[in-house]
Amino acid sequence: MQISNLDWLTPQFIYVALSAVVAILIWIEGEMLKRTAGKLPQSPLFKFSSLMDTAWFFISVLMLYVIDLTPLAVAVPAAYGIYTVYGWVYGSRLLKRKGIPDSPKDLVVPPKYIAYSQSFALIFFGLCLLVLASPWLPLPNQA
Repeated sequence: MQISNLDWLTPQFIYVALSAVVAILIWIEGEMLKRTAGKLPQSPLFKFSSLMDTAWFFISVLMLYVIDLTPLAVAVPAAYGIYTVYGWVYGSRLLKRKGIPDSPKDLVVPPKYIAYSQSFALIFFGLCLLVLASPWLPLPNQA
């Protein structure tokens, strides 16, 4: 007797599921920044989340070449890459307007950047859920 069929547990599924977790972490980061009025929180969760958020860009680029992604699933690393690169540019421009602080302790993340990140997190989470559910949805053949 077979207990379960794990054919659905593919490298693509794992990557996209972890991407959904990263989306949640991005949302949490934004909430933490709102509570501190944009000042960088000193909590271990914020530090871990920020590290994962940055590392996920490089992981996503790598996944484009390492695992076999369906055409729909390619949207996940592509969207994350666009978000990250645009976020670096957008964040830099917002900080230049207020002046770049001398110390990270003096850094205040602009509310517009927090809104940008959280908006992306919501859309990205939805994209991840769509990709995760796509094998069971009546979508045209993606292979």
